[in-house]
Order: sequence, then C-alpha cells, then structure tokens
Amino acid sequence: MYQKLIIIGRLGHDPEMRYTPDGTPVTSFSVATDRRWTDANGQQQSRTVWFRVTAWRRLAETCNQYLTKGRLVMVEGELTEPRPYQSRDGEWRASLDVTANAVKFLGGRGDTGGSGFGEDVAAGGPETLDEEEIPF
Repeated sequence: MYQKLIIIGRLGHDPEMRYTPDGTPVTSFSVATDRRWTDANGQQQSRTVWFRVTAWRRLAETCNQYLTKGRLVMVEGELTEPRPYQSRDGEWRASLDVTANAVKFLGGRGDTGGSGFGEDVAAGGPETLDEEEIPF
C-alpha cells in the first residue's frame, strides 16, 4: 500500500530544528491551507486547515535554513495517524501530522504572492528511527 499527500499553503511560524540523540536533524513547521467559497445564501465562507510538518536529515536542514513564517510552500509527504487533543476552549480536535518527503519553495524570499521561482528539495530517502530517537 502507498499514500501520498500534497499540500500547498503558508508557514504559520518559523521552522524549529532540533537533533535526535544520535545527531540526526529534524525540523518541524506548520502549514495552513485555505479554502474560500460562496455558500447558497451568497455569503463568503472560508476554512483553514493546519498541518504539522516534520522533515528529516538534509531536508530538515534546508527547510530550517530557507523557510520563514508566511512563506508559500508545497509539501509532498505521508499523513501519520491523526492524534486527538483537547483545545484550550475544551473542544476535541485532531492533529494532522505529515512526514515530508519533498518540499518545494514557492515564490521568492519573503514573497507573500504566488509567482516567482520554485525550488525543489527532496529527502534523501526513507529511513526509520526508533521512537526513543525522536526528540519530542
């Protein structure tokens, strides 16, 4: 079996890089995707879905170096098992976590528009780590 998820959105905060005990780099960042539509009553509606993205090894280093809050990116990866959590207002929600296989930087540095250049960055290949090696 195989799954592939592609999301295009903007970073919600600057990436955070850390290292596993064996020195493997891992970078986390959030990506927001927006959907806008007009409902049957003519009212504008919108929905934002957040994804928590984790990149490993060289991809982690590159994302940490070049990505910043607000940057438009395309992430290709795999969705991990959603984790339920209770929000501050007491509602139950699910965390949508993605392990990135590739990240494409869309637009220029600090660009909030969609045009410009794109740069592909791909992971070095799937490697697995024991749960004890994950620093969170």
